[in-house]
Amino acid sequence: MNRTLLSSVLALMAGVIFTSQAAHAEFKQPHAAGIETYGYAWNSPDQDMNRALAHAADASKGEAAYKVCKGCHKPDGSGLADANYPQLAGQHASVIIKQMMDIRAGRRDNPRMYPFSGEWIVSAEEIADIAAYLNKLPPPTTNGKGNGYNLPRGQALYLKDCASCHGKAGEGDAKKFYPMVAGQHFSYLKRETRESRDHGRRNASPEMVKVLKNYSDADVEAVSDYMSRLKTTR
Repeated sequence: MNRTLLSSVLALMAGVIFTSQAAHAEFKQPHAAGIETYGYAWNSPDQDMNRALAHAADASKGEAAYKVCKGCHKPDGSGLADANYPQLAGQHASVIIKQMMDIRAGRRDNPRMYPFSGEWIVSAEEIADIAAYLNKLPPPTTNGKGNGYNLPRGQALYLKDCASCHGKAGEGDAKKFYPMVAGQHFSYLKRETRESRDHGRRNASPEMVKVLKNYSDADVEAVSDYMSRLKTTR
């Protein structure tokens, strides 16, 4: 290879490397204060979140904007039972907005989701539209469930520790940003409950973390199995 051609190849390779590094930097999720930070407030005001919540959401526009999401969360919002992609159909719009904005801001670590929640992909208003669309979808009844071996224990734990926020039927509370857990995939519930207990989910409610502190892995599995079997009221 002559010197001129070699120089051209090296310059091209350098350009490719630089572009790749720039793209990686662009999509690197920021890191904001979470549960590990003294004085952390679970539902502190956020400019983007407030803008989305104040937006007069249009579910028909949300259906069009949802195209960037359906490859993972499926066209019907049912997600996957492998813990990576939650079931979103029927979920409270406020919950979806909060979680998306927490990922965007870096309060919830999710590098897989972050590139799809950035403002270069969706605006705050489009997130509100998507949330409105998902809220209108009927929750599927074929969500992933556990083995059913310890449901009495799961029910007892849920009614004692969880129902006051998530509702006796797992319906959640849109005004307080508590998610609907009824009909959610067992594997996702188990992972997120365990990570909340272990401070791995940095945008978890401090009150919930306190409740989960003394849960064993078996307790987490039992209550997650019970929640996955609650019937949605939609």
